[in-house]
This record gives sequence, C-alpha cells and structure tokens, in this order.
Amino acid sequence: MKSHDASRTRLTALAMVAWVSVLGGSSQAQTPPGPAKALDINFLPGYLPRSALPDSLALLPAPPAPGSKAYAADLAAAHEAVALRGTPRWTLAGQDADLSFPAAAGTYSCSIGVAITEADTPATYRLLRRSLSDAGLATYTAKTHYKRTRPFVVDGAPICTPDERKILESDGSYPSGHTSAGWAWALILTEIAPDRTGQILARGRAFGDSRMICNVHWHSDVEGGRFVGASTVARLHADPGFLADLAQAKTEVAAARAKGSAPNRNCADEAAAMAQPLGPDQ
Repeated sequence: MKSHDASRTRLTALAMVAWVSVLGGSSQAQTPPGPAKALDINFLPGYLPRSALPDSLALLPAPPAPGSKAYAADLAAAHEAVALRGTPRWTLAGQDADLSFPAAAGTYSCSIGVAITEADTPATYRLLRRSLSDAGLATYTAKTHYKRTRPFVVDGAPICTPDERKILESDGSYPSGHTSAGWAWALILTEIAPDRTGQILARGRAFGDSRMICNVHWHSDVEGGRFVGASTVARLHADPGFLADLAQAKTEVAAARAKGSAPNRNCADEAAAMAQPLGPDQ
C-alpha cells in the first residue's frame, strides 16, 4: 500500500501537470488530460471551459523585479515565514499543500463547523473538487509567461514537501495556484455558511500563507493567487452548473449542521497553529 505522503506528492504534482495540460488543450469543457489518467490522479473537470477562465496574465501586474522595493519586501516576508519551520504552523502548512481528495475536503471543516465528505455533503464536496480545477488553471497564463523562480531556489532552504522539489522548480511561482484554489474555496464556503464568514476567511488567508511558510511561494505570489481565486469565483457565478451545486450545498450543509455534524479535523490543534504569528515578533 502506498504511503499517504507518496500519494500526496503524486496527486499534487498531477494537479500541476493537469492544469497545464488542460490549458494547452481544447477550449471546450475541461476533461482529465492524459497525464492525469496515467498517474491515477483523482482530477475532476472544472465548471468552466478554458475560454471562460479569468486571464491571470491580463489581470495581474508583473511580479516584483529583483532589486525593487517590492522584491525586497518579498525577501523580508520569506525570511519571516521560514522562521516557522519545525513549529505546529509548519506542520499545518505541509498539510495545506495536499490538494488530493478526500484529504483536501477537510481543510475548511473546522471553520465551517461540519465535516465535508462525499457521502454526507456530496454537492459541497463536488464544488471544492471542481472549483480547484478552475481556480488552479486560471493562474497558468501568468505562470507560464513569467516563469518566476521560487523562493527555495533562491535561498536553498527546505520546503514542506521535499519530494516535490524538482516539479516545483520547473513550475512558475507567480501567482500561487494553491492560494487561488484555497481563496476560491473560502469565498464559496462563505456563501454556504455566511454566519461563519470570519472563521472561513481567516482559514483561507492561512491557507495562502502556508505557501510562504512552506518556502515555495513569495508574498506577492500569494497576493496574486488570492486575486485570481476571487476572479474565478466571480466568473463561476455565471455558470448554471456551479449555481446548481451551490444551491444544493447550502441545503446539505444546513442539514448537516442541524444534525450536529462535527468537523473531522482536530480544531484545537489547527487553531493553535494558526495563532502563531507570521512575522518577526513570533
């Protein structure tokens, strides 16, 4: 039996390969590309055809140039983030790197207050899986254009997922695909459980910050990823399939909460990890 870590590495790597492969393919509805099938990644097509995805290259400014004040700010933020290596926050960041399902479905379990599973909340589970593809793919016009070098290549420091090092070295850093997906998930979930908006958005922010803590993205990559994720959600609201799943998700999450469904993560540990400040006064 394959280990969880090995499976996570394969799944996360495939997500990157799949996003690039789909971008280079048809403008019709997304379908799992050849690499996804070959590597047995549990990839689901997104809601949007390629032609409808937000164009991150058009939406975002160029990443900070070396020697600029903005680049110096990225270097300073990276120094602060990697100082959390070996702490509970570093452990949470490694967990956030896992985009495979069902593991990733639990990311917002504590913040929304229920377990998100394929069996009990199928529409919500489907929303997360399909919007992952849309939000991740939307980052690649900028990624492939700028081909920005990742921070661990510059500083030589460790990353949360060392088995992915070679894959990440060849995948552009700007903007962050993980952050785009994580912020898209947060915005979608605030519509499903609006009374939990504060908790959900705090978790979404932490999810993006995890990419800096893992030393695989710069601060400006994460900021750009949040913008692309928000743009993707805005576009998804014009898609009938997304809206139908969103309506179902609101009903099923409300029912799960009424039944007393509990989160399937250790919420005390998660809260303690998130409480560690990302900055020089940690």
